[in-house]
Amino acid sequence: MSGRLLKKVLQEHEESKLQKHHEEEEEDEEEEEESGARSSINPFDLLNDGDEDPEEIEVDDETIVEKKNDEDADHQSRVADHVQQPVSKNKSKKKKKKKNKESVSTKAEITLDETLEVLGLSANSKQDKVQETKANADSSKKASSRFVLEVDPKYLNLENELRRMYGSKAMRSFESESGSQGGGSSRQVRGGRRGVHHITKTVLISPKENWSRWDRSFSMEFLETKDGNNYFRYTHSSSYEQAQRAFQAAQAIHDLNGVASVLIHHPYHIESLITMADYFKFVGEHDMAADSIGKCLYGLERAWHPMFTPFQGNCRLEFTHETNKLFFKTLFTHMRNMDRRGCHRSALEVCKFLLSLDMSDPVGALFCVDYFALRAEEYAWLEQFSEEYRNDNSLWLFPNFSYSLAIARVYLEKMDSSSSSEATHVDTSKSSSLDLMTQALKLHPTVLKKLVDKVPLKDQAWAKILKHSYFRSDESKIPSLDHLINIYVERNYLIWRLPDVQKLLRSAADLVIESLEQNRTEAESWLCVRKEAFSAENNQYSHLSTHDFSDSMPTLPPDNLQNFVADPRMVGGEQMAEGGGGGQQQAPPRPRDVANRNPFAVLFESILPWANFGDEDDEIARDGHHQPDNNG
Repeated sequence: MSGRLLKKVLQEHEESKLQKHHEEEEEDEEEEEESGARSSINPFDLLNDGDEDPEEIEVDDETIVEKKNDEDADHQSRVADHVQQPVSKNKSKKKKKKKNKESVSTKAEITLDETLEVLGLSANSKQDKVQETKANADSSKKASSRFVLEVDPKYLNLENELRRMYGSKAMRSFESESGSQGGGSSRQVRGGRRGVHHITKTVLISPKENWSRWDRSFSMEFLETKDGNNYFRYTHSSSYEQAQRAFQAAQAIHDLNGVASVLIHHPYHIESLITMADYFKFVGEHDMAADSIGKCLYGLERAWHPMFTPFQGNCRLEFTHETNKLFFKTLFTHMRNMDRRGCHRSALEVCKFLLSLDMSDPVGALFCVDYFALRAEEYAWLEQFSEEYRNDNSLWLFPNFSYSLAIARVYLEKMDSSSSSEATHVDTSKSSSLDLMTQALKLHPTVLKKLVDKVPLKDQAWAKILKHSYFRSDESKIPSLDHLINIYVERNYLIWRLPDVQKLLRSAADLVIESLEQNRTEAESWLCVRKEAFSAENNQYSHLSTHDFSDSMPTLPPDNLQNFVADPRMVGGEQMAEGGGGGQQQAPPRPRDVANRNPFAVLFESILPWANFGDEDDEIARDGHHQPDNNG
């Protein structure tokens, strides 16, 4: 009996649905006739028409399930209630539909402004779009410059590049020879305490086993996040500050022995290590100088903050913080050491690293990055860098980039002519190497005379070219530009010894002379470009020393070596000589006593030319009245 009841209920439910559907159609037709052809209905409302029927069906199904569980005694009344329920629903639904249709036009009017705003058609939408476009352009510029300055850590290791250049076998034999020569002394210095500590591997430098344990005397702290970049600075501990005071006391009296004594107790005091590196460089001990710089980098990297991920191009160490300046100086010196050993790809990565740390380029890495890119044969990267790197002036205005981009184009064209590979295909929409070199000579004509003297270029054709009035002078009368040209010639003159580059330069010089003969006003136009790009009042690059970009190794007279320790901010051979030679002549230091001294300190002091340990007579004379050495 319950089965028949269920079937009857379902049949009545289907009939009620059909009746309801017919009534709705008739009602819609009547309303359309009364209201006429109204077309103001929002078409997006049609998407909601089917939303109510599933709910109604769901409610009806629930009602059916409820009826299935009722007792048979009450089935008559419940069936009657169920038959009446759709009718009442239909009535309420008709009223609801009329209400909805009356409010359609009102809703359309209310939401018109909102719709226009969503579609971007409001009155202020154009201005908002312009501002959004500018913001997107700025962010894309930052992203592109960050991408072009990303550092590849595998190229930072100098030993890896030496293996690529000379082979692993040659490097192993070199390391075994150097280990047999210097390894014994290091073990003796450590007093046979082999394996007392583990040297942590780092990225910037390969530490040696005989280096001291990292003393954690300084660290790095996180400052803030701004424009997607994380800002940091180095901080010093109290022990490091104590070592700094001892270093400054030794510096005040030009006592290199005092500096060495600081390193005995504080092996990772950066300024003391840099001072010793400068001394070793001046006396010709370049390997020991590089070893001291390596210790600086090892300590500085061990102090990095966990969030400091500099090889992604999003970490900043502002040069304005006093504690950060030594990191820039150490990296720049390390880059020069790599260049001296012929590891130009590694030097290029360090140069990119310097540029990414502070976009203001406080050490002038921008004026040697083109040289390392050319020496490392990264011609395509150099072009990409010149297009994407952000700077106040366009990079091609600088003398180093105007000439280096032309040289890079020469070799890209050469690669394209010798290979059909897509990877080396040169974009024909860009200017040719001859056009770029011609433009460089017109913009910076004084470079030519300096190159002829520095390279040197001894062909008679160059003497004829230099007789032209446009190339006769070697000064532009603009201090900042002349300084940059001196840096460029000192840094890049070796590249101009290549025959292909000389041929290009000569062809471009002939074209410039021919062009100037045809158009006399062209020289004045290029002069206006130079004056507009570079300040004629002061030298804004005066903080950059030409000596820092030179391959020559400065030396000091033996008489000045004793007064070597000077202001660490003074760099360069002439400046060092002036800083060390000033002041009154000091008396020779008294003989030092070696009794009860640290053997490593005595060994280190013995290599210094001014260290005086006395002779045999002095030693006999001091036997009776020995006085302890204050520096011990």
